[in-house]
Amino acid sequence: MIGKLDPEALARVLARTGAHDDSVVMGPQYGEDAAAMRLGDGSVLVVNSDPLSLAKERLGTLAVHVACNDVAASGADPRWLTNVMFLPDDDPETLDVLTRQMDDEASDLGIAIVGGHSEYTPALERPMVSMTAMGLADEYVPTGGAEPGDRVVLTKGTGVEGTAVLATDFRDDLDLPDDLLARAEGFFAEISVVPEAYILRESATAMHDPTEGGLLNGLVEMATASGVRLEVDRSAVPVREETAEICGAMGVDPFRIFGSGALLATVPPEASDDALAALEAEGIPASEIGTVEAVDGDDAGVEIDGELVRSAVRDDLYDLWE
Repeated sequence: MIGKLDPEALARVLARTGAHDDSVVMGPQYGEDAAAMRLGDGSVLVVNSDPLSLAKERLGTLAVHVACNDVAASGADPRWLTNVMFLPDDDPETLDVLTRQMDDEASDLGIAIVGGHSEYTPALERPMVSMTAMGLADEYVPTGGAEPGDRVVLTKGTGVEGTAVLATDFRDDLDLPDDLLARAEGFFAEISVVPEAYILRESATAMHDPTEGGLLNGLVEMATASGVRLEVDRSAVPVREETAEICGAMGVDPFRIFGSGALLATVPPEASDDALAALEAEGIPASEIGTVEAVDGDDAGVEIDGELVRSAVRDDLYDLWE
């Protein structure tokens, strides 16, 4: 089985947090992708760790962005990375490609790779990279901060990362025009959400980087962590032509494939127009896709197409790799 732990197993992990520390602003909680600690000068250190092993063509590229995106979505400026890399065999070409990809992306973001660990692990079938990103913030922005009345904002669109992965890892299975596949592969250049997080953190009550399970799972995590219901208008969610064509050909749902490259945020209604205008001014497409509603009891979740989704969503791409 590929994917995150089931809710029961995850609950056992989250319940074991070690020693108490008053400097911890955010520890392990469902839906929160980064930890936050208050430093002596009043700033907040935000830390995220994320592993990747499946997107073989751009593994190093995605590893950098997935880790840094979660730090940025928590209100911080990513500054440092550590890299733990496991290789199934002594393959100099794979090592060269991975390290070049990581170096290129970190350099473009102005982030230093400061350490890590590398080793050969023959038990693995494919390389695995786990990056830890760190950054500083004035204040932590949680996943679980959405308030009733807020507007739900999405940048770029659904399935950005998943579309690029399908166009590369599964290119031989796609009987689609070469120019469309080339455009889809170009989505890798849009995986970072650091620019939009910098803009939205000024007004956002919550931010979240939808990754595994796609946009729908990201919405579920935000709703659950916040204890609210997100009412989402599917027709308001941008689905690019390349995403629609490739997902249709592969039989997957654009709302349920890797979603890095998009940033979810909730903003107060009086701030929504200004936030969208600020994003537009920087050339970042964004849309208001729904609203935040109060709930009674345990009815937190995402209402979309008349259906209330409350459980974690399994990524459709996993079936293609299994």
